[in-house]
Amino acid sequence: MHKDTGSGSPSTPSGPTPRLRRRRGSNEVPPEADKANGSHLLVNDRNKYKSMLVRAYSTVWMIGGFTFIIYMGHLYIWAMVVVIQIFMAKELFSLLRKAHEDRRLPGFRLLNWHFFFTAMLFVYGRILSQRLVNTVTTDKVLYKIVGRFIKYHMVTCYFLYIAGFMWFILTLKKKMYKYQFSQYAWTHMILIVVFTQSSFTVANIFEGIFWFLLPASLIVINDIAAYIFGFFFGKTPLIKLSPRKTWEGFIGASVATMISAFLLANILGRFQWLTCPRKDLSTGWLQCDPGPLFKPETFAVPEWFPEWDFGDSIPGHGGMTDRMDCQMVMAVFAYIYHQSFVVPQSLSIEMIMDQILMNLTFEEQRALYTKLGQIVEERQFGES
Repeated sequence: MHKDTGSGSPSTPSGPTPRLRRRRGSNEVPPEADKANGSHLLVNDRNKYKSMLVRAYSTVWMIGGFTFIIYMGHLYIWAMVVVIQIFMAKELFSLLRKAHEDRRLPGFRLLNWHFFFTAMLFVYGRILSQRLVNTVTTDKVLYKIVGRFIKYHMVTCYFLYIAGFMWFILTLKKKMYKYQFSQYAWTHMILIVVFTQSSFTVANIFEGIFWFLLPASLIVINDIAAYIFGFFFGKTPLIKLSPRKTWEGFIGASVATMISAFLLANILGRFQWLTCPRKDLSTGWLQCDPGPLFKPETFAVPEWFPEWDFGDSIPGHGGMTDRMDCQMVMAVFAYIYHQSFVVPQSLSIEMIMDQILMNLTFEEQRALYTKLGQIVEERQFGES
């Protein structure tokens, strides 16, 4: 029996309340199943057309700006690569720092940039030193200054790195060692994985804009084709790390990229100003005989990286790192391909002259000229 409380309200049982079971309709799907069936796919996104417009707008102005910089020439392309490297480093430096907002140390951010610009001075000094010499050969004073800089370039970069290492040691604090060393290691990983790889892009630029433009264009084509095929036909998720990527987008982008590789190589290889290497740092017009060019083919590589938050500096595309990660890998491949199959392996007159101008003093060059003249005269008399 239930006890009457006298309140006029119906009595409540003292035992546990029975749980009511509701039958699920035939059209209802569990959340897990819905997620597994591709709720994250772009084809099922209700706002996909709005995001497509934002992405298309960003793509148009990026391609327009890229085309204008290509038209301006080698130095401007190099400047664009440097700006992109700085933006990528900024995003990656902030990536780990976001997880430790309460552990910021005064001056530690400057230390990251010290190592970054030291690496930039070392790498670009090695890549562009000879072209810098070729640019200032007409000015004796400037030529001597540049010669001294090149001579002591490596030791300067070494002492800059040692200064940064001492700076890091002096900033160490108790109970913060793990965080500080993780930041130190993260900085060097950025320099190795990001900066070193992307620096191959600069080497490709001065070997001929063709070797920069073709790989970069193929990555852009691959990215756009994967988005379009996934937008309209994507039904099958590709991998769990990137739930929006689909097999339809991957296959469609692969075919589109391979076809574009043959067509673009044939078209771009016809323009002399794209295939000529730049031997100095001037902005003048190029004339050369680049020789026969191979037509490299490539294959599409999906972005197999976790969807980390690299920022949203490019509307509809995420951060700079999101757009440029594949460009770095492609730049390394293009450089290795060019050096292995295109550049002649034997010494040329230009290569020998570059070494003479860079490594010998004026007196040594004059002595070499005199000695070489004597050898040529002796051979001429011997043949006659």
